[in-house]
Amino acid sequence: MSETKINMVAPPEGVVGEGFFATKLNDVVGMARANSLWPLPFATSCCGIEFMATMASHYDLARFGSERVSFSPRQADMLMVMGTISKKMGPVLRQVYEQMAEPRWVIAVGACASSGGIFDTYSVLQGIDKIIPVDVYVPGCPPRPEQIVDGVMKLQELVRNESVRRRSSPEYQELLASYNIK
Repeated sequence: MSETKINMVAPPEGVVGEGFFATKLNDVVGMARANSLWPLPFATSCCGIEFMATMASHYDLARFGSERVSFSPRQADMLMVMGTISKKMGPVLRQVYEQMAEPRWVIAVGACASSGGIFDTYSVLQGIDKIIPVDVYVPGCPPRPEQIVDGVMKLQELVRNESVRRRSSPEYQELLASYNIK
């Protein structure tokens, strides 16, 4: 049998002793949330095809804790908006976002979701950040699967370092109020 080398992930900062480990609750919750994001794909065009490649075996987004793709907003915490969003689709996207339980995060995948892309017309929303707050932008038209994986990793870093109390802070409530979200 060949020797396999297993790389262990370093635990969060804390006090280690014989038979015990102590750390901050923020660090443990952040690590658990970051490594168990459940994506809700909201794909409307070609970026959705790249997302399918990202979930397939070659890129395997499941390695990052996103094994279970949810198609119910109530059971997802990471909204991945991929593709062109028309102004008529805006209220639907906002409703999906509002149905997600807190904490929730948003990734805008591709040029169309981020800024309207090449479609500078009256019917296309010029970026989803006009209707919902966005945490991570993934550029490209369409972005490669590696870029989508990198976007998820950036979001994991953001989630890992986020305070447990951030979502109830006055700053966060003010951000939601700026989008007319209660």
